Amino acid sequence: QVQLVESGGGLVQPGGSLRLSCAASVIRLEYWDVGWFRRAPGKEREGIAYSSRFGPSDSIDAAKGRFTASRGNVRKIVYLQLNNLSSEDTAIYYCAAGGQVRPAWWNEESRYAYWGQGIQVTVSS
Repeated sequence: QVQLVESGGGLVQPGGSLRLSCAASVIRLEYWDVGWFRRAPGKEREGIAYSSRFGPSDSIDAAKGRFTASRGNVRKIVYLQLNNLSSEDTAIYYCAAGGQVRPAWWNEESRYAYWGQGIQVTVSS
């Protein structure tokens, strides 16, 4: 059974940083496109960043310069670097893997076949 597991979340002060990781069992993430999503309290889940298996990455305009998706040297783990966090970034963060998620589609949830359980990120002083 395919499983995606997020790690690296927790409590951070405003202005702080976190790096989330996404690892998979059964599938090899180096052959999959990976999206990062989040669900803030009282809001719908939204796409925030993307890492193509071919290398390019992207993020929503509101996250550019703060959130960056990347891959490790062996590309089996996908990271989401979160910088300059504010209370508005408090949410459950999810990674998702899709077989052929073109850059133009990356924030469409239906493009992803597998999802992690999510990990809590809380930004508070």
